Amino acid sequence: MKILLVNHFPLEGSGSGTYTMNTAQHLAKRGHDVCIVFPENRVPTPLDGVSLRPVYFDAGDEQRALADNPINDGSTHDGSAPTHPLPFNFPCFTTHPRSLTTFDDLDDNQIERYLKAFSAAIDTAVREFKPDIIHAQHVWLLANVAAKTGVPTIVTAHGTDMMGYRKWPRFHAIANETVQLCHSIIAISKDNYDDTVTTIPAAADKMVLLLNGYNEDIFYREDIDRTSLLAQHGVPYQGQRIVLFAGKLTNFKGVDVLLHAAARYEREHPDIVTLLAGSGEERDMLERLRVDLGLSRTYFLGHQLQDSLRRLYNAADLFAMPSRREPFGLVALEAMACGLPVVATNQGGLPEFVTQECGTLIDVDDEIALARTIVDELDRTAATPNRKERIAENVFERYAQSKFVVRLEALYQQVVSA
Repeated sequence: MKILLVNHFPLEGSGSGTYTMNTAQHLAKRGHDVCIVFPENRVPTPLDGVSLRPVYFDAGDEQRALADNPINDGSTHDGSAPTHPLPFNFPCFTTHPRSLTTFDDLDDNQIERYLKAFSAAIDTAVREFKPDIIHAQHVWLLANVAAKTGVPTIVTAHGTDMMGYRKWPRFHAIANETVQLCHSIIAISKDNYDDTVTTIPAAADKMVLLLNGYNEDIFYREDIDRTSLLAQHGVPYQGQRIVLFAGKLTNFKGVDVLLHAAARYEREHPDIVTLLAGSGEERDMLERLRVDLGLSRTYFLGHQLQDSLRRLYNAADLFAMPSRREPFGLVALEAMACGLPVVATNQGGLPEFVTQECGTLIDVDDEIALARTIVDELDRTAATPNRKERIAENVFERYAQSKFVVRLEALYQQVVSA
């Protein structure tokens, strides 16, 4: 089968980007022809067996605020220069490690140029690649463009699109039309399913529940020299227990709650350090909060690529996910694949896979419960031989991407045969 994937974001740095990249790689491994259209502001990393068609944007002055992720030199992966990048950064629903621009920051002229550029890229891909099906991400602008090509189109709702819908009425018409035009809408969790139908009731007849998978080729158990690894990140390590967060530094991730919790357990437990992997518009505010709280064993590591994240997961003792809103929570699944117990909020898609065997759920915005539960889970793991191995085995059996993509293939076949 020939499958065209379309995403609103690069393939690194966002949940939907990871979802798209994982899907593409596993479909290609199973013998399908795969092509991806997506935005970029630097050279994308080539994917074996996958054709990449980036639409280039200019990060401009904004790049100075994103020092973790330097811009490329303007060349494409084949050595040629991008042709006329759009003179603004790619837009997001909240934030991205390489863009602080939101969809609502773009004026009408910029939105028109955005849609025109992607219409040309998607139309060219359809003409040259001749896909049997298009799988777009987010019930939003580019899914609308894809659905108008006449190629059968399915869309995955990732939750941030529903956040955008509620925040920005100016995009209601195009999102509503996307629902009408597409064949099916994939929900990545039961919570995501309900949220999509509540936000856009017309989607109800097109919803398909297909829980996320994680890429088992990237996330797995391995032995790590903690001292050496943390030294690479500028973190002094002397045998402490490690709490890790990974994700966007944005309000709905609740990192401020984790910092307040860290202030509690740092006072009583000098053997715990906290690592924060990620970037976003709240980093400066969170850095100031760290100083205000007097935290001495909490470190910001910046945005990390997936191989680096795997090593951090394997070096850590616990993964913390204090989200105020989380449509699924893929990073928690990846952490579990590396054997980490998870302390997460009982919100969104997290309760669907964070069970008593692999962690504990707490209420949103409860720093006292978060601090107490982190310590309890660390103690529980220390007292339970082979707990990490059992967590990793369980998540592999239920959520490996190779199992997810088989279910996705069946949906593709159903749509193409309709």
